Amino acid sequence: MATATPITGTPVLADLLPRATTRLGAQARELALVAGGAALTGLAAQLSVPVPGSPVPVTGQTFAALLVGTALGARRGVASLALYLLAGMAGLPWFAEATSGWTMPTLGYVLGFVLAAGLTGALARRGADRSPVRTAVAMVLGTLAIYAVGVPYLAAALHLPLSRAAQLGLYPYLLGDALKALLAMGALPLAWKLLGGTR
Repeated sequence: MATATPITGTPVLADLLPRATTRLGAQARELALVAGGAALTGLAAQLSVPVPGSPVPVTGQTFAALLVGTALGARRGVASLALYLLAGMAGLPWFAEATSGWTMPTLGYVLGFVLAAGLTGALARRGADRSPVRTAVAMVLGTLAIYAVGVPYLAAALHLPLSRAAQLGLYPYLLGDALKALLAMGALPLAWKLLGGTR
């Protein structure tokens, strides 16, 4: 007997995957999606380039976190990024540059990933990943959510004025964030087209 939770709202990409026909299968599927999203973010975090003069490297984890939220939806996305956060804080070395722990000044960005995954996931439930323009808006809002947590956290951790924290942990990354939004603008609507999802 099928026991999978019915989809409420517009489907997200993960909803297009084959659905389980038993309660145990449905639970295993949900756990696999959540764990897979966390693992993808951890893997992307290892694509890291130091920025001279800043404690914040350029990594792939920001883009991965936004994609995980969008593809999984808010509930799964938040669970996935919360798993990433908690496992890294507990010692799993899958933050940027294979680090872990809870004392690093960049932890605020990882906290922001959880918020961003919830936001982009909620927007995806409203069809925000179906067209290039709406996808770009979702990515920009998700990125702003990350900075809204990460930059003040960086300022507090390093005992800096907020303006100086923005110089270290915001302004140098804006061009890269714009490029990520452009990539998502093409990738997510294309994924819907290739997977045959309804519009």
